[in-house]
Amino acid sequence: MEVTGKQKLKENEFVILSISEVSSASSSTSFSKDEPILARFGSGSGVSDLRFDQKSDSSANIVFDLRNSQLLRLGPAESLCISEASKDNKERGYSRGISIQFKNDEDSRAFHCAFEQWKTEVVVQGSTLPNGAVSTSTSKFDEKIEASSAKMYFHYYGQLLHQQNMLQDFVRTGTYYAAVIENRADFLGRVVVDVGAGSGILSLFAAQAGAKHVYAVEASEMAEYAKKLIAGNPTLSERITVIKGKVEEVELPVKADILISEPMGTLLVNERMLESYVIARDRFLVPNGKMFPTVGRIHMAPFSDEYLYMEIANKAIFWQQQSYFGVNLTPLQRSASEGYFSQPVVDAFDPRLLIAPAISHVINFTSIKEEDLYEIEIPLKFTSPVSTRVHGLACWFDVLFNGSTVPRWLTTAPGAPTTHWYQLRCVLSQPLYVMPGQEITGHFRLVAHKAQSYTIHLTLSATVGDMLQTSSGKLDLKEPYYRMSQPQAYSLAQDQQPNQLLQTPDILTQPWVEDGSVPVQQPSPNHDAELHSL
Repeated sequence: MEVTGKQKLKENEFVILSISEVSSASSSTSFSKDEPILARFGSGSGVSDLRFDQKSDSSANIVFDLRNSQLLRLGPAESLCISEASKDNKERGYSRGISIQFKNDEDSRAFHCAFEQWKTEVVVQGSTLPNGAVSTSTSKFDEKIEASSAKMYFHYYGQLLHQQNMLQDFVRTGTYYAAVIENRADFLGRVVVDVGAGSGILSLFAAQAGAKHVYAVEASEMAEYAKKLIAGNPTLSERITVIKGKVEEVELPVKADILISEPMGTLLVNERMLESYVIARDRFLVPNGKMFPTVGRIHMAPFSDEYLYMEIANKAIFWQQQSYFGVNLTPLQRSASEGYFSQPVVDAFDPRLLIAPAISHVINFTSIKEEDLYEIEIPLKFTSPVSTRVHGLACWFDVLFNGSTVPRWLTTAPGAPTTHWYQLRCVLSQPLYVMPGQEITGHFRLVAHKAQSYTIHLTLSATVGDMLQTSSGKLDLKEPYYRMSQPQAYSLAQDQQPNQLLQTPDILTQPWVEDGSVPVQQPSPNHDAELHSL
């Protein structure tokens, strides 16, 4: 008679050295120390489960429903098994958790393998829920992000060279370090969740600041490197657990007092990780818990840059050829031009190119809903102090770490020390002409798409005399033009005077400490009022 895979698994039995309950929604179960504890996978009641019991006392048992259970590896011979809370126990993130001690690493690996096989069996067959719906493995992340984009994304961040690029961004890494260490009071003795932990550097910072325990959640293969890095720092590693998986899917044994993450992409929102950051807040953070960063702001200002405009326009000249090896290329010239102008430009530019003070759009990570990030609409209104051509909209962002001791900003503003995010400019194919005192209006709309990015819809208008000028553009944030040069030494031939260095209010350049240790950012004049308004 043929034995099915499930029957084979059913016959498997594991001897456990010891177990201890982390917490329980019900009374604690007591096992005899004189008899081995057995772990069995089965589906006798029609539902796949994991049972811990002893042969002499069948009444003393612990049962986990595999449909809503997670198994986390804490060490070579130690694991943590947790189950989700029931619908009427929403205040806590789990209903039961036990620490499992195996005899050796080999037993531990065999147990984990069996657990995954049974979980897979549950997913493949589906399981009937109380309301009759069928449970599937599709998470919220999988529903809104196309698989090919997610695969490329996690592959990219699973490579050390890209992690190195971010770690070597001293403004980024130094500001995170300062924000954590200067606010030890927020971390000391607290449970921290590192959302999208990458190399684990922020988890190590949190442990340095005295965190009670840090759960580093990372979905890419970088999780394995993070384990190695953390293990290489033994004084901190005892308080850090790396969990491989998406924040939309993993379960944690406890709630977090504070979330730390680096969810910012180009223009703050690219890669759509802010949504995962907000989901982690809703799933794991205690009420009134802290988030590092706390607030993000997108800054926008019109700019004039004849050199950049001509550079983009000239790219399509190739398609103006009427006899390229005897072929007329001109039918594609317009499409090529539209393609080049649909690419946002990522580079570091001279702030003297800005022709009006910037406006800001605030995103408060502690209160925004995930759905509010699907589409962001920002009205635009500026006044030009000069006569010039407006070539588009320049954008950058900053984030606030609103620590109890030292609130600290991380800025990507033009004129500030350059970061790996640089700045971003949306160039319009039809520039606008403006006069001194001219009002420039429009809107800036960001619409999320499944390739983990946004479509940018930009419209600018200005009225000169009785003539209304309007120029619009549709750009894909996923496909930028990386022009990442340092700010160019622009001559005054563009009708720009040296005193036209315009900085966004409250965004100051960062003076550097003499020893080069950590960049110190001075607070803005209205800093206190700004914090109270958030």
